[in-house]
Amino acid sequence: MRDLDVVVYGATGFTGRLVAEYLTRTGATRWAMAGRDMAKLEDVRDAVGAPADTPLITADAADPASLRALAERTTVVLTTVGPYQLYGSDLVGACAATGTAYVDLCGEPAWMRKMIDAHHDEARRTGARIVFSCGFDSIPFDLGVLTLQEAATTRYGRPAPRVKCRVRTMKGGFSGGTAASLKATLAAAARDPSLIKLLASPFALTPGFSGPHQPTGLIPEYDSTIQAWVAPFIMAAINTKNVHRTNFLLGAPYGADFVYDEMMVAGLGDIGKAAAEALAKINPFASDKGPKPGEGPSKEERDGGSYDILFAGLMPDGARIDAVVTGDRDPGYGSTSKMIAETALLLSEGEQEGGIWTPGALLGTALRDRLQAKAGLSFTAG
Repeated sequence: MRDLDVVVYGATGFTGRLVAEYLTRTGATRWAMAGRDMAKLEDVRDAVGAPADTPLITADAADPASLRALAERTTVVLTTVGPYQLYGSDLVGACAATGTAYVDLCGEPAWMRKMIDAHHDEARRTGARIVFSCGFDSIPFDLGVLTLQEAATTRYGRPAPRVKCRVRTMKGGFSGGTAASLKATLAAAARDPSLIKLLASPFALTPGFSGPHQPTGLIPEYDSTIQAWVAPFIMAAINTKNVHRTNFLLGAPYGADFVYDEMMVAGLGDIGKAAAEALAKINPFASDKGPKPGEGPSKEERDGGSYDILFAGLMPDGARIDAVVTGDRDPGYGSTSKMIAETALLLSEGEQEGGIWTPGALLGTALRDRLQAKAGLSFTAG
């Protein structure tokens, strides 16, 4: 019997704690916190001001039976326990088997493809709604393209076959979990070189479909569309795959010839060129100075963060239509914790079709409306 709507698995971690704090603040009911250590769960419950009777559940990625028991109790499992390729497979399997909805913050495409191949059909059969990448990667980008294509279809009667995503500002960093996931992915590719081809393909998450050649976004360039220099964007490797999977799952509303890339705006003129070249040489995950998994910025730093993302849709006749997505917190923690929490709450209220989905393909405009109303995001087009 499902006595809970949402369980936050990994509530004692930094991002999981932010999610628990958010659910407490919004007055959510029928939710619980889960993790390996009951004493730590009690500490988090008290620290975030959750009611004393908030259920606490012990579950461990190394104990598949505990994950199955967790999945059987709730409508939705929200997990922040990554890297998912190390700690997530049994939980996805348990949710697929029990018809339980699942959301995570995954940016690990090789593991995601493995889970799609292993569990998509079973999830469709049981009604399990499994949704990867419900944070900064990849909700703003997934729903940003959706918003742009809606506007293009309304104005021109067809989608834009070419969309350029340009990250104009991003104040605040990536999470320690993102860095750990990237390192785990690189280690997996070193062990299994066949993963390199999958990681390089924009269509890694669209089994049986491969569209036209896509820009790599790996080299700084002058973008005449926005008249500025642009540089590689570290999250493009996962976001572009999710955007193409949304198009694939929805039956190609963006077109079978859809071309999409993501880059960061570096600046104008010679200064912009120099900045783009410098940005291209920086690996934000190369040093050990960033947050470790379980660590993160202060509340002041999170609240002071933001992002602004432009989507430029180019039509065959040369016309252009834009969409803009903004967020009111730092991308890696403040905004991400709100996005995944609201995605889980929306899933707990609905009865969507089972399968392994993207946020855009399964929840689309309903999620966009919710994030605008509750989570500090804005989506505009025109």
